[in-house]
Amino acid sequence: MANPGVDTATSATIVRRSVRVLVADDQNLIREGVRLLLESRAGYSVCGEAANGQEAVEKARELQPDLLILDVTMPVLNGFDAARMIRKFCPHVPILILSMHNSRQLVEEARKIGVQGYVTKMNLEEQLVNAARAVLDDETFFPLI
Repeated sequence: MANPGVDTATSATIVRRSVRVLVADDQNLIREGVRLLLESRAGYSVCGEAANGQEAVEKARELQPDLLILDVTMPVLNGFDAARMIRKFCPHVPILILSMHNSRQLVEEARKIGVQGYVTKMNLEEQLVNAARAVLDDETFFPLI
């Protein structure tokens, strides 16, 4: 399978597949902002949105996105618990945690779960695209540590 967003040759044509992103946050305004930020950059498309952790798990299973962005604090199931469940059926999909908390403890918990990156909402505009690129390139993005 070709890497998401990577140029692949088909016949004599180069095709660039966009990175399909699932965004989960209980705040509609944040989901819309993430969508606008990502889709304003070539190569990203939001394939689904979730307003709680359980919905994120269900949509991840259904949509099989290339990248997941999960808020930590969501109703029904928090982002960490959702990430643990998603890891079971999407082990190779990079996960970015999005949080309003700038906390080393939360970053460490995210790393233990196997999450590849952590972005605070206050740094969303400056860091989200760089974080997405990093985790899609099999790197990690933890600027707080």
